[in-house]
Amino acid sequence: MKVEAFLFCGVSFFFFVTDLVYASLSGEPAGTAALTIAFVMSALIAFFCAMNYHRKGIRPEDRGDGEVQDRAGLLDFFPPHSAYPPLTALGFTLSAAGVVFGLWLFLLGFGLLGAGICGFAFEFVNRE
Repeated sequence: MKVEAFLFCGVSFFFFVTDLVYASLSGEPAGTAALTIAFVMSALIAFFCAMNYHRKGIRPEDRGDGEVQDRAGLLDFFPPHSAYPPLTALGFTLSAAGVVFGLWLFLLGFGLLGAGICGFAFEFVNRE
């Protein structure tokens, strides 16, 4: 994951510099917003890869002497069932409908969406 983190750090640096130059020369808000979002998204991927590298260490495919059988065995934990995907989908649907029908529906959907996302993130925190 170290190589991927460096790669996406380079991508996010490119988008950051491009965003600064574009915003200062053009003044157009749509392109500036798109480049800002691209910078944030690539920085998020770089952060994820760096944290994964620090948490799990070097992978067999990152080493020069790594073999295919080094990767064999248990990969990770995959939950058998969860109530949070339908809750997240309902929250997203109500939030999208709330954009059309009213603020109250958007806020209700946003609350359900937040609960679903937090549930996804913290459902199996104390698993180990």
